[in-house]
Amino acid sequence: MSALARAPARSWLRRPGVAVFLLLLPPLLWLGIGYLSSLFALFAQSFFHYDDFSGVVKRDFTLATYKALLQPANLDSIWRTLLMACAVTVAAALIALPIATYIALYAKPRVKALLYVGVLLPLWSSYLVRVYAWKLVLAKEGILGWLAEHLSFAWAIDGLLAIPGIGGPSLSTAYVGTFIVFVYIWLPYAILPIVAALERVPPNLLEASADLGATPSATYRKVILPLIVPGIAAGSIFTFSLTLGDYIIPGTIGPTPLVIGQQVLAQCCTAGNMPLAAAFSVAPLIILTLYLFLARRLGAFDAL
Repeated sequence: MSALARAPARSWLRRPGVAVFLLLLPPLLWLGIGYLSSLFALFAQSFFHYDDFSGVVKRDFTLATYKALLQPANLDSIWRTLLMACAVTVAAALIALPIATYIALYAKPRVKALLYVGVLLPLWSSYLVRVYAWKLVLAKEGILGWLAEHLSFAWAIDGLLAIPGIGGPSLSTAYVGTFIVFVYIWLPYAILPIVAALERVPPNLLEASADLGATPSATYRKVILPLIVPGIAAGSIFTFSLTLGDYIIPGTIGPTPLVIGQQVLAQCCTAGNMPLAAAFSVAPLIILTLYLFLARRLGAFDAL
């Protein structure tokens, strides 16, 4: 190395902060220009106004777009999406807990490897293929309906579809069908953080609990569960945020009322109302920010 090349190297060694800054500069520029600036542009766009008469976006600062967002039809889309995200998050956590517990605490190494493959295997196939496969499974003439007829539990599906608010003509056109597909698609993202949290539980705590006379169920409730709350919260971040922003599953399965993602697509690509599309995009950002704050209080970021 020449003397001219060694001089900057010695200078950087004497000033490690400069070297760290230069290393972080490219990702910081990408974050600032590619991500934060686009969020700022989105937020600014939501304060513009779409003139229905001329079909032109007027770039004047106004709250008219947010006033339109608070109309009952638009608020209904936000509440519908939020309730679905909460329901999917709770259901995925309840299903993931026993699966993750068996994988982390009871499965032998070979069985554990097979279970990991089973959890991850759906992620290796196309997202769209899985969604459309479920549409065929849940259709009235699909394999689930065929099994229900032959195993004599069609009455259970008919009773579920008859429930007001979540039912419909078939599972593939009802909210309950959308819920089932959401839980299936995002379940691996709930299982893996809980498994990681369970594997970090010190074995001596379990031994101490058993030595003190606690039953396995009491040990699980009073020792294990409090320790894996960050893992549960970390998994819920994925299931909640992914459900909140998804528009493909509700557009493929379930009834026609729109969710937030479909509203953004409709306002942006069909109606040309970019300010209202931006306002719809701001709504889940606010909801997710509040959710992340709550998850952070539960220690979710430490478990990611």
